[in-house]
Amino acid sequence: MNNFIGTYECKADAKGRVMLPVALKNQLSPMLQQGFVLKRAVFQSCLELYPMEEWNVLMQKMNKLNRFKKKNNDFIRRFTAGVKMVEVDATGRLLIPKDLIGFAEISKEIVLSSAINIIEIWDKDKYEQAIDDAAVDFADLAEEVMGDDDDDELS
Repeated sequence: MNNFIGTYECKADAKGRVMLPVALKNQLSPMLQQGFVLKRAVFQSCLELYPMEEWNVLMQKMNKLNRFKKKNNDFIRRFTAGVKMVEVDATGRLLIPKDLIGFAEISKEIVLSSAINIIEIWDKDKYEQAIDDAAVDFADLAEEVMGDDDDDELS
């Protein structure tokens, strides 16, 4: 399993090409040969970059869903809408397809943010707004999500 670290600001050119920062490219280098999957995020208007290995693990889980249940089929269709295979070229650039740029409303200034085993790709203004919006409730969220671990140790 991959654990990426860091948040990086960079620029996208008019064609949607992004030069990956050296620190991020170094983290991704073991995965460059297999390629990546780029998709729309489920909860935010950003993109998610999955190393192929991580994508395959996720697809194994999704493949276990019963497709004779309408909600499962609907979920699979919506989850995979706009999914693209992408590569980092020899110069360290990633090309973001136009339809995904439109979805995430990416302008010139972008943020590449690690999210454990994937990289989120944000328009810089949208990223800063999302962080600001979440800041107020983060302490409560942290307690709710991570605060129950003590119960497991005492049981």
